[in-house]
Amino acid sequence: MMEPAIHDLSDLFKQLGLPNGGAAIRKFCAEHYLPPHEYLEDAQFWTTAQSQFLREAWLEDADWVPLIDQLDARLRH
Repeated sequence: MMEPAIHDLSDLFKQLGLPNGGAAIRKFCAEHYLPPHEYLEDAQFWTTAQSQFLREAWLEDADWVPLIDQLDARLRH
C-alpha cells in the first residue's frame, strides 16, 4: 500500500515563503517559465534562500522531492 503524501503543493509554496492558495499557485506558474536546459533551483526568480532550500531538499531526497518535481514540470509549460 502506498503511503499518503506528507506535503502538498500548497505546503511547498508556504515553505518557500510564497502565497500558497490555489489561485496564487496558478498565477505563479503562469508568470514564471523554466527553459529546458535550466535547473529549477537555478532559476533567477528565486531568492538565495529559496534556491538553497530547493537544492538541499533535492540532494537529501527529502519528502519535498515529488512536489519539487511537480513544480518543475508546471514551470516548463
